[in-house]
Amino acid sequence: MGEFLLQLFPGIGTFLEMETNVAIARIVLILAGFALAYLGFKGTLEPLIMVPMGLGMIAVNCGMLFLADGEIGNIIISPLISDNDELMTIMQINFLQPIYNLTFSNGLIACLVFMGIGARCEVSFMLAKPWSSMIIAIFAEMGTFVALVLGVAAFGLPPEHAAAVATIGGADGPMVLFASLMLAPELFVPIGIIAYLYLSLCYGGYPYIIKLMIPKKYRGLDMIVEVPEVSQKSKFLFIAVICTILCLLLAVAAPLILSFFLGMAVKEANIEKYITLCEDGLSYFATFFLGLLLGVLCEASTILNPTVVVLLILGILALAISAVGGILGGWLMYLWHKRKGEDFNPTIGVAGVSCVPTTAKLAQHAAQDENPFAVILPVAMGANISGVITSAIVAGIFVATISMVTG
Repeated sequence: MGEFLLQLFPGIGTFLEMETNVAIARIVLILAGFALAYLGFKGTLEPLIMVPMGLGMIAVNCGMLFLADGEIGNIIISPLISDNDELMTIMQINFLQPIYNLTFSNGLIACLVFMGIGARCEVSFMLAKPWSSMIIAIFAEMGTFVALVLGVAAFGLPPEHAAAVATIGGADGPMVLFASLMLAPELFVPIGIIAYLYLSLCYGGYPYIIKLMIPKKYRGLDMIVEVPEVSQKSKFLFIAVICTILCLLLAVAAPLILSFFLGMAVKEANIEKYITLCEDGLSYFATFFLGLLLGVLCEASTILNPTVVVLLILGILALAISAVGGILGGWLMYLWHKRKGEDFNPTIGVAGVSCVPTTAKLAQHAAQDENPFAVILPVAMGANISGVITSAIVAGIFVATISMVTG
């Protein structure tokens, strides 16, 4: 009778047939899924990602069953299928398998997210203080390069694996997915999960780094922000020229570069139907399934890969050091503008970490907490957009050079 009940309720029965460490990992991930979904519901973490991700984690770790061949698995997703015949069979069984293989594992979903980001970006913000924005964005890539060096020198990772996880330092989720697919496809799943978990944690950690590195009187520094009047024609031509140059120089990252600048281009061309499609259609479709797929990929056996611990350490170091680097860039711009008799709030530096628009809003909130009249968001958004561009450049350089060296 007991065996019949366990077969009838395999979600429970599989716990008894698994290795103890895997069963414990399942329980931990189920609880973690509840926590992420609830924190998303409360708005503590990004709800657009965390609610579907949390429920996906719960479902995939609860919904394990005994498959026809006697193995324990699920009928939600199987990310490690590589044989074509087996893949075509499993795509007719696992309900998320078609979306995973046709949009996630080839980077398409990352490109769709980038189109939405591009459609929401305003070029004028970057043109308000272009050199300051780009210098801050370059400083904010510090974590990416430090994580690459540490990954190889301290943790003994192959260069391509270290480079893939180091891109987390750019705080650009779609770019991380793309780079890991190109450089370390075997680690694509854990790197993607870690990247989006950590990006959501930016909400909680970055304000402390800001307070640690920037005294109160500087955090509340107000600025005279003059967003230049730029014609739509000039902005459109600027977008087309930059897209052309970056695709020529970084052909390997052309899909993401095209997606980002295409979103910006339809906005400046004022193509209302496409703007709505990118902002409200493709963007939310991609974000929803991105969160859900990341959740169902958090299956216990995947997370128990010993390399994941190294990825966790490198990922958090990369993001933390990038924030430090961005703020150092902000201080440099403060000193530079001070020499010219101008004010510049160093808090803007954290916005160089290209988690659009999260880090720009964090900079504005930090300034407003000290001075309710401080307005730094336009310049912070300029640094944010520049951060997206620099993260694309760095990822393209990593993919091109490391593939060339190791290949």
